[in-house]
Amino acid sequence: MLAIRLPEDIEKRLAELAAKTGRTKTFYAKEAILEHLDEMEDKYLALDRMENPGRRWTLSELEDELDLDR
Repeated sequence: MLAIRLPEDIEKRLAELAAKTGRTKTFYAKEAILEHLDEMEDKYLALDRMENPGRRWTLSELEDELDLDR
């Protein structure tokens, strides 16, 4: 379980949306989190790889590794 405090204006918008659609505030909070979670994970993975690049592969090495025809 996660409990968060929202600014009053966001809480109001969330409550109005829930009332208009018959869904819960929890439903919309979860949807908003899920919608942006993939994007945030990708962003931080990219930042980590930029800071810690590790091994670099050439196109030929990737094609060989993946058994792709050239």
